[in-house]
Amino acid sequence: MTLKIALAQTNFLVGDIAANVQNIIQNARQAQQLGADLVVFPELTVTGYPAEDLLLRQDFIIAANDALDQLATLLPKAVAVVIGFPERDGDRLYNSAVVLHQGKVLAVYRKRALPNYGVFDEQRYFTAGGRPCVFAFKGAMIGLTICEDVWHPGIIDANKREGANLLLTLNASPFNAGKSQQREAVICTQVRAAEIPLVYVNQIGGQDELIFDGASFVVDAHGEVVFRAEEFNEQLGVIEFEDLQPVKRTCAPLYTPVASEYQALVLGIRDYVRKNGFKGALLGLSGGIDSALVLALGVDALGADKVEAVLMPSRYTQAMSIEDAIWEADALGVKHHTIPIDSAVAAFNGLLADLFAGTKQDTTEENIQARCRGVILMAISNKQGKLLLTTGNKSEMSVGYATLYGDMAGGFAPIKDVPKLLVYRLARYRNALSFVIPERVLTRPPSAELAPDQVDQDSLPPYEVLDPILERYVELDQSAEEIIAAGYRREDVARAIGLVDRNEYKRRQSPPCIRITERAFGRDRRYPITSGYRGLKG
Repeated sequence: MTLKIALAQTNFLVGDIAANVQNIIQNARQAQQLGADLVVFPELTVTGYPAEDLLLRQDFIIAANDALDQLATLLPKAVAVVIGFPERDGDRLYNSAVVLHQGKVLAVYRKRALPNYGVFDEQRYFTAGGRPCVFAFKGAMIGLTICEDVWHPGIIDANKREGANLLLTLNASPFNAGKSQQREAVICTQVRAAEIPLVYVNQIGGQDELIFDGASFVVDAHGEVVFRAEEFNEQLGVIEFEDLQPVKRTCAPLYTPVASEYQALVLGIRDYVRKNGFKGALLGLSGGIDSALVLALGVDALGADKVEAVLMPSRYTQAMSIEDAIWEADALGVKHHTIPIDSAVAAFNGLLADLFAGTKQDTTEENIQARCRGVILMAISNKQGKLLLTTGNKSEMSVGYATLYGDMAGGFAPIKDVPKLLVYRLARYRNALSFVIPERVLTRPPSAELAPDQVDQDSLPPYEVLDPILERYVELDQSAEEIIAAGYRREDVARAIGLVDRNEYKRRQSPPCIRITERAFGRDRRYPITSGYRGLKG
């Protein structure tokens, strides 16, 4: 017995049901041309994932279910199609998968394990299913599962007890560094124990802060990966089963951690710009490491002709910063403009002179500079219809080392989940592909250049100290005493977590980012702005 299964690692647009239906039909037809008997799509194919509170709209759910009727009529008859959809049954909604073949429904499965942690909030919308689903197709007994199901050993075992000799799982599993390896390790262990082959189809694409990296794969009954689709690319792969065992094919290699993080950021920018209808991207280019990395990411995502850079020097901007920024733009072939801000800063200072008379200069005057730049960039963004990319990193956003309505002004924050030390690693990775960031940008002390001879370390611990403290406090939820016990100075810990605790209001007003760590600011970490909690008292 021979069975050919296509893995449709596809990129859907949340909420655009009509476009998603066309995407399904196009891929099903291509799968048929490739000789597939059955094609499997990702989780909640019809609506896109995650649809969030769109799922609470009755009209949206009706449209999604009407789409199934269209698909039953329009899909090619020679291939069975497995797709995800939100199934309404009375007053309950299920995260379901349906098998359509020759205009008929062969089976419907309701997801049993609903994740409700981290970025997942499925129990807000869905009711958990209560039983396995196994259907007969071309001599195979095929069990259906959806994403979180296969992380639970009992669900795979239940499918086997129901007679399944092959499993299909529809997934929308978001990226973070190392996730592809983690998925395969968990699934291979489960499959090895159950001794049943499994086809794992994962979504691809950027959806706001979430990145879906694909890397779909097939595991044989011994727990060996025998096929893997490419990471970060749409792909329709067909694998053949002979006597219910998959025939080994070429496995696309997995990226290294830094390379995968870089590719995730590129995909996130590309899809955010494309799916939201922007004409391109714009950023302020300072000559520093953060904006240099964002410029390279933007160009790799969109092409040099879609990216524009603006230099906005002030009296405190060093000549080498201007030189390096121009060199970066030229190296990447990006159009750039220079707009000095001294006159704008002087005008604002003049307007406030009487009100500020008798006070000392402080961060207020520094922030006026950053806010002048924000006004300029937003004006260009509005006029040209280009998305303004902010350039702040996770270390800065953690401790509030950023100016509201200044360098935080913008529509999307590509590296807001990238700690400063990782910024340097990503920049060196990009330079290894082609040299686009000058070496002195990588070696000079980072500075906001808002005051004479200013460097970040005037206000913050060295990033080699700060980043590990922030990782422990923000991502791992370690207490101050645990961090100190790990060998960090009490003064550094107190300074860092005190800044984190005080700056939730800034983070809440910052643009959305691209999630590449296991805990980003946003869905993963929801802290109150008004709070008396302090991680370290005194």
